[in-house]
Amino acid sequence: MYLHNRLNNKSNNFFQKIRDLDFVLLISILSLGFISFATMYSTDGGQLLFHTKSHFVKFIIFTILMLIISFFNIRLWFSFSYVFYLVVILMLIWTINFGVTASGSQRWINLYFINIQPSELMKIFIILCLAKYFHRKRLENVNSFYSIIVSTIIIFLPMSLVIIQPDLGTSILISISGILVMWFAGLNHKYFFYSFLMSLLSFPFIISFLKPYQKLRVLTFLNPDRDPLGAGYQIIQSKIAVGSGGLFGKGFLKGTQSYLEFLPEKHTDFIFTLFSEEFGFIGSVLLLLLYAIIIYRVIKIGAISRSYFAKLFCYSYGASLFVYIIINMSMVLGLLPIVGSPLPIMSYGGSSMLATMIGFGIVMSAKIHSKQSIA
Repeated sequence: MYLHNRLNNKSNNFFQKIRDLDFVLLISILSLGFISFATMYSTDGGQLLFHTKSHFVKFIIFTILMLIISFFNIRLWFSFSYVFYLVVILMLIWTINFGVTASGSQRWINLYFINIQPSELMKIFIILCLAKYFHRKRLENVNSFYSIIVSTIIIFLPMSLVIIQPDLGTSILISISGILVMWFAGLNHKYFFYSFLMSLLSFPFIISFLKPYQKLRVLTFLNPDRDPLGAGYQIIQSKIAVGSGGLFGKGFLKGTQSYLEFLPEKHTDFIFTLFSEEFGFIGSVLLLLLYAIIIYRVIKIGAISRSYFAKLFCYSYGASLFVYIIINMSMVLGLLPIVGSPLPIMSYGGSSMLATMIGFGIVMSAKIHSKQSIA
């Protein structure tokens, strides 16, 4: 009888967790996954080739992983936040010494079944680590010299390891993720203002330390027409594709820029270019609306959570998603230099999608256990 009641309670508990999922967020993620699959199918010329199959399989596997993660108690993520951060730090060190090199950068670890990019995982785990660090701190302690130094070290350590790879774009995104946690934790706004001012003043010195290809990206951003068949080719063709989509687009599988191979690497960071050409301004607005719903639900889950740790994570993760989307779209429209920022879920890349789904899984965990507080 005792065993029967225990099994019943476990069963009821499991179904209760399913009922507590945020189904609006889940449906929005699945819808985005379907759009990404259709767009990837278009990049492969309307055929089920490698990129489409791989992207679809990874989305299915990582969605299942997201649901599994969501059932874990939010206290588990709190307890192991520092451990996860340190594990990814060790992975970054391993990558520098033994990682897989591609396109001149040593960014991946070969796990045989997948090449994983630890820097993408750090975008999530730096938020998790800092959310725990600021969880118990009062506002006056957040602004103490000690707290600022410690949180700066937490951000600077992975940044420096990623810059060595070299991957300046991802290191900037990692720092933004960490800075957002500090913002929501209540760090005085004057520190952000002073930091921004110092960054502007030191910009000429920073430029001098950039590698030649990084300097070329900045120069190409300022004037893409200086090398229209070389460094400026990608961004010029990207803007042509977006503009040619017009109001309603050319139609699914009818994007001329992509099908005539004017757009290299269209399945990765420049996936929005192909989507915008085929579905136009209206389709792009609808895609942005879907992203807006996702970000809104993430922030809303943070708002209803009793745990300050969960609030900090959800607010910071939602804001980070917003930043990633803005940077990617600004990049393909020529409003920012090319920094290698994937569009969440849409862009091809297992590490990026894995990190995004882990983030959503932790958010779902915060939703299911929203009534729990962490002392």
